[in-house]
Amino acid sequence: MLEIAPSKQAAAWLGSFASALEAGDAAAASNLFVDDCYWRDLLTFTWNITTMEGREAIADMLAAALATTKPTAWRLSGEATSDDGTIEAWFSFETAVASGEGIMRLRDGRCRTLFTAMTDLKGFEERKGADRPLGVRHKADPQRETWSEARARETRELGAEEQPYCLVIGGGQGGIMLGARLRQLGVPTIVIEKNARPGDSWRNRYRTLVLHDPVWYDHLPYIPFPENWPVFTPKDKMGDWLEMYTRVMELNYWVATKCLSASYDEAEKLWTVVVDRVGRRITLKPKHIVFATGAYGPPRRIDLPGADQFKGELLHSSQYASGEKFRGKKVAVIGAASSGHDVCVDLWESGAKVTMIQRSPTTVVKSDTLMEVGFEIFSEDALARGITTEKADMIVASTPFALVPKGQRALYEVIKARDAAFYDRLRAAGFAIDFGDDETGLLMKAYRTGSGYYIDVGASSLIIDGEIGVRSGVAIKSLTPSGILFEDGSELAADAIIACTGYQSMNETVAGIVSREVADKVGPCWGLGSGVKGDPGPWQGELRNMWKPTAQKALWFHGGNLALSRFYSKYVALQIKARMEGVATPVYGAPSRRC
Repeated sequence: MLEIAPSKQAAAWLGSFASALEAGDAAAASNLFVDDCYWRDLLTFTWNITTMEGREAIADMLAAALATTKPTAWRLSGEATSDDGTIEAWFSFETAVASGEGIMRLRDGRCRTLFTAMTDLKGFEERKGADRPLGVRHKADPQRETWSEARARETRELGAEEQPYCLVIGGGQGGIMLGARLRQLGVPTIVIEKNARPGDSWRNRYRTLVLHDPVWYDHLPYIPFPENWPVFTPKDKMGDWLEMYTRVMELNYWVATKCLSASYDEAEKLWTVVVDRVGRRITLKPKHIVFATGAYGPPRRIDLPGADQFKGELLHSSQYASGEKFRGKKVAVIGAASSGHDVCVDLWESGAKVTMIQRSPTTVVKSDTLMEVGFEIFSEDALARGITTEKADMIVASTPFALVPKGQRALYEVIKARDAAFYDRLRAAGFAIDFGDDETGLLMKAYRTGSGYYIDVGASSLIIDGEIGVRSGVAIKSLTPSGILFEDGSELAADAIIACTGYQSMNETVAGIVSREVADKVGPCWGLGSGVKGDPGPWQGELRNMWKPTAQKALWFHGGNLALSRFYSKYVALQIKARMEGVATPVYGAPSRRC
């Protein structure tokens, strides 16, 4: 009896919630939540990616959305669980136009967090499983068109006789995954990529680059990595996988293509996009454009007084490919986050004498430690417990961003204690460590600023052993003909300087392709408005502008690491598909606010 009590409590709450919604009683529904409550919705009620914080916000959303949403068929999925007084239950439901799923967490009979996410558009579901395409027409026909003939015709006509409904600008991992999602939903899409081959965005990086996240976290939709795939994927292997994926998923993928300009006609609700495809200018007329140009925008180049005097080579990390030509030379690497560490290792392995210039403290976490305590639900053990990658994605997404810091703070207390000796050795080597303004560690830095962290896959031991030098705690005054002059009067001789100083926001790419006005209108991407340095308020509750409607109609942003791209590509695709099919998409909530 005790084992089924959580499910009975969850069923009772869900029944009361469903009744209140059916009656159109937003106040009654909101009263089923605790005072300090959160409801995160991915499209089902809001046609947005947004979080309502507090009963009043929930009531306001329901008052605005219930009449069109018309939610029904609420059902528990499996048995509820109980942990330290919190009951967790998964459920499914339907709206007027979609099916959905979600996770609730109850305390003392009321809801603390609710998560709802769209799974399919009714009548426009992906053709899979029992509904998969037949693949052949069993009838003799002299006009028969084979699969290869149909693909050749589509490739020939799309972008010429037929215009794409959606143009995805950027053919790296994010653009490829979104292209696959749109393909499966039947949205005519072209993905454009400036490089010569799919996967070159990985191949063209420095030779030692390997993914820092484990394989269970990095699967692409539809085709997971095989079971013998390495835990940490080398860059060239990832490049080959992406190239294979574009072929197998039948993407309309244009290589050697650069987007030159784009403008939106508000009256026609149409973009005019000029691209250069292998030296030929082509004008496309998509209804929607998606910027999938990576997690960030153009390189951020810092002002270095005296740069014109420096006689050596000065590069941004985006221009760095190999340390081979720096063999035997003195190289200074400005920056102590992920790229800075990786470039230092590559240079050291190539025989350079390397010094890292650390401008601010860095959050460092040992890879082994993070694997054991930070990726618990993305692991082989998790799979053995029935937690698939898809289920793990939902678990992560179900936690409102406002509550993530508390869990991360507790996690990093464990990490700091576990690896205390490691951190002491790093500090003794002159390397400055921090865990964020509020001790929340790597993940919150990634969300808030996208900078200032490193998962240690080898560089830290080189720093501890003195193989990679460190200059920390003193600012650069200027470059000199032979190196770097610091504010304390000391100098560092350098034959080359690699600036691993990060990238600007994705909206800066929009400025170069669309206009400065539109870039400023949509505002920056990423960040939560947490108020820490680099992430100014006001509080957003969600990542700015990512995967949801922006202030510019028919302009979207998609990106992030492999896991974020995998998960959120589904919701970008559903939003675009709904608009293509004329499904009403009343968006609740304003676009991300400018800061």
